[in-house]
Amino acid sequence: MREAVTELLDALEANNAIDFDEVVSVTFSVTRDLTAIFPAAIARRRAGWDGVPLLDVQHMHVDGDLPRCIRFLIHAYLPADRSASHIYLRHARDLRPDLADLPALAHHST
Repeated sequence: MREAVTELLDALEANNAIDFDEVVSVTFSVTRDLTAIFPAAIARRRAGWDGVPLLDVQHMHVDGDLPRCIRFLIHAYLPADRSASHIYLRHARDLRPDLADLPALAHHST
């Protein structure tokens, strides 16, 4: 799980110019089958993330939903001329193909 969270945060930072002074909060959610560690604990060890309010929650379980899924919702102020690059890796790309704008990462598996 540590590897997956790190991969997700690496992709987020590589594809977005994050100004941590403008980040209000981040909520991480995981499916109920992920119990090894809190994603926020991993994020807090990264440069810049230690000053951001972070919260971990569990997804609502729905039969047939994507297993082993880590999501995050970031509340941040962005300049009007900049939009966020949404990060969907591995099979999570199937959740929102209209927003999954990282075709170079499509080869990863769950």
